[in-house]
Amino acid sequence: MKKTHTALIIVIGLILTGSLVTGGLHLYGNQHTLPQKTAIAGWDLGGMDVAVVRTELKSRLKALESVPLVLKAEGSTETTLTLKQAGMAYDAADFLRTLDTLTEGGLLDRVRARLSFPRSFELGMNLDLTQLQKRLSPAWEKKTFGAPVDAVRVITADDRVVYTPGTTSFEVDWHALELTLRAAVPSTLRSSGNLQGKPIVFEVPLSVQQPDVTLKALKAQGVERKISEFSTSLGASGPGRTFNIESAAQAVDGTILPPGAVFDYGKAIQKAQADTGFREAPVIVNGKLQPGTGGGICQVSSTLYNAALRSGLEIVERRNHSLPVNYLPKGQDATFSEGNINFRIRNNTGKYLIIKAGVQGRYLTVKLFGTFPKNVTFLIQSRTVEVLQPADKYVSDSSLPRGDTRVIQNGKTGYIVETYITRLIDGKAAEKKLLSRDTYYAQKRIIAINRGGMGKSLPESPRNPLVEDGVRG
Repeated sequence: MKKTHTALIIVIGLILTGSLVTGGLHLYGNQHTLPQKTAIAGWDLGGMDVAVVRTELKSRLKALESVPLVLKAEGSTETTLTLKQAGMAYDAADFLRTLDTLTEGGLLDRVRARLSFPRSFELGMNLDLTQLQKRLSPAWEKKTFGAPVDAVRVITADDRVVYTPGTTSFEVDWHALELTLRAAVPSTLRSSGNLQGKPIVFEVPLSVQQPDVTLKALKAQGVERKISEFSTSLGASGPGRTFNIESAAQAVDGTILPPGAVFDYGKAIQKAQADTGFREAPVIVNGKLQPGTGGGICQVSSTLYNAALRSGLEIVERRNHSLPVNYLPKGQDATFSEGNINFRIRNNTGKYLIIKAGVQGRYLTVKLFGTFPKNVTFLIQSRTVEVLQPADKYVSDSSLPRGDTRVIQNGKTGYIVETYITRLIDGKAAEKKLLSRDTYYAQKRIIAINRGGMGKSLPESPRNPLVEDGVRG
C-alpha cells in the first residue's frame, strides 16, 4: 500500500513539474518584447514590443536618409540634397532577420532564439555615388570651375617663339569624397529627435585638373627659335603659277614634325589638291616645258630643301629637275613628280620641328623652328663639272626644197653639277662633303629637212610622260 502511495505522489509531482515547465516555456517563448539590454546602433530596445520596434525602426531609418546634406565647392557654390539623394541607404536587415526568430517557428525554436538572441546590432550602410555623380557631373564641374585651357605656342610675325601658360581647373576627387561622406554621415539611432537636427555640411574634395597641353610639355618639345630660313623669288611667275606656289606653301605651313618623323611632300601636295586645288601653269613633261596643271609646286619643295640643308636635316629622298630652274643655282633644286619622284626629309634634331612657309610680295620663304646649335651653320656650293652639248634631231618636211633644212626648235645645253655642303662651327669649316651629283640633260635641236628620197628619220621610241613641277591632268 505504501509503495502504491509513493508512486502516485511521484507521478503527480512529475505532472505538476512538467506543467510548470511547459507553462514557463510558453510564457518565455511567447513573449512579444525584446530581451533586456538589446540595442541596435546605440538605440536601446530592451523590453520593447516587437511590433513597435519594427514600426519605429522603419521611421528612424527613413529619418536618417532624410538628413540634409550641404556640399560646398569653391566658397559660395552650394548643392543641397538629402542623404538618400546622395546615394546613402540604411538598412537593418541582419537585425530584422534575427528579430523574426522570436516570433516564428515552434515553441522550442522560439525559446532557443530568445535564449541566444544577440544584444548588439549594427546598421547596414550602403553608399552608391551614381546619383551624386550625375549631380556633380563634368558639365557641373565646367560650369562651376571652368575648363582648363591649354598652353599655347605662337610664332610671331618677327619670328619669335612665344609661349603662353595654360590654366588649370578643378574636378571632384571622388575617392576622397566617398571617404569624407562615409565619415560624416550619422550611424546611430540613439535618439529619433536628433535625426532631424542640423544638416551635414562639408567642402567637396577637389583635385586639380590639368589642361591637355601644359606649358612644361609644350616647352619640352624643344621649339626654341628659328633655326634656318630660305627664300626664292617668284620672278615673272604668272597668276596660275603664283596661285599654285601659294597653295603648296599653305599645305606645308604649320607642319609639326616630332623627333625622327619624316616629312612627305607628296602628302602635302595631296592636301593642297583637296583644300584649294591647282591651276594651269607650265609644267615639265619629259624634259620640256608645256601647259599643265600645278606648275610651280616644285619651287616650294626646292625652297624647303635649301632650308633643310641649312639646319642639318637628313635628306631622305630628293632629285633635281630635268631642266635647270631660274630661281636657284643648278644642283640646289628638288623636283616632284606625282607618283614617281618625291621629296622627303627626316627630323633628326632630336626635338620637335615646325615648318613655316608662305609667299610675301614676290618671294616664297620657308622657315624652320626648333632646336639647333647657334654656332653651327652650313655653306652650300655648286659647280658645273661637265657641259652636255645638245644633239640634233631631224624630222621630215616635204614643203621644203629638196635637201633644205629649217631649225624648228633650238637645243639647250645640259650640265653635270656637283654640290658640296660644308658644316661650319663658329664660322670655321669643320666638315665638307659631296651632297649630290646632278645631271640636267641637254635638249635636242629639232631640224626639219626635205630628204627627197634620201631616206627618212626614224621616229623615237614613245615613252610615258613624266610630269615634273605639276600634277597629272
